[in-house]
Amino acid sequence: MILASIDIGSNAARLLIMKADPYGSGTDTDFTKLNLLRIPLQLGFDVFETGLISPEKTKMFIQTMQVFKNLMEIYQVEHYRACATSAMRDAKNGPKIKKTIRKKTKIDIDIISGDEEAGILLENHIINSGQQLFIDVGGGSTELTLFNDTAIVAKQSFNVGTIRILNNLDYDDAWQEMKAFVKSHTTPDSNIQLVGSGGNINKIFSISKQKEGKPLSRNFIKQLHEKMATLPIEERIHQFNIREDRANVIVPALHVYLNVMKWSNCNDILVPKVGLADAIIKKLYFQQLKLK
Repeated sequence: MILASIDIGSNAARLLIMKADPYGSGTDTDFTKLNLLRIPLQLGFDVFETGLISPEKTKMFIQTMQVFKNLMEIYQVEHYRACATSAMRDAKNGPKIKKTIRKKTKIDIDIISGDEEAGILLENHIINSGQQLFIDVGGGSTELTLFNDTAIVAKQSFNVGTIRILNNLDYDDAWQEMKAFVKSHTTPDSNIQLVGSGGNINKIFSISKQKEGKPLSRNFIKQLHEKMATLPIEERIHQFNIREDRANVIVPALHVYLNVMKWSNCNDILVPKVGLADAIIKKLYFQQLKLK
């Protein structure tokens, strides 16, 4: 089965195309990546400041979706799902743009809530026993979900994201709400494990050159934040070999991770290296199996 997912975030839009093959008796499935395309739309820079997606960004958005449509046709994608998160949720003209894209490209976009976004991400993780706090830092929001012995204890989406921080739109009440959430569900001796997902923490993990399966220390996160915060964008790009749009948002992302680590008394963070696009495909695959 050839499947595709489109993740329209506040900083970038991603198209992921994968092949799903049942393995052995059919209880396991192998997922093979066929293509991954990322376009730095940066819708959040418009939306979080003006409440609207500008005509220029709208044109780029439509062109991006047409490219994604063409690629899905080339790869003969059988099923897909397109999800838009914080920027499209907040954009007053989001529903209108969604209709335009459907008319011009035949791609139907689901504008999902923060809770649904967190839920999709969680379905793609293997939850271990004990307490785990999952965190995904995006351009417009941060999703936090607390597990205790595989059961969800609490989950919430907060309007604290990298693009909001860059534009000074990360209001204090949102930070305090997130701090209260973490503090109310953790104690200094709770021995909680922090687990990160999404593009920001995946890039931080790549920079660390840490072995897969090993956590990143709070000390490393702190040192990387201190070093990057002093560098201009051009130096971050050169020294860490990262794209301009990632170099722009990675410092505020590190700031969010450090705060959550401090509030939850976590000394490290696990990075399974998955994101919303991966999670959408796996959920879509199992939904299609049920329909057969």
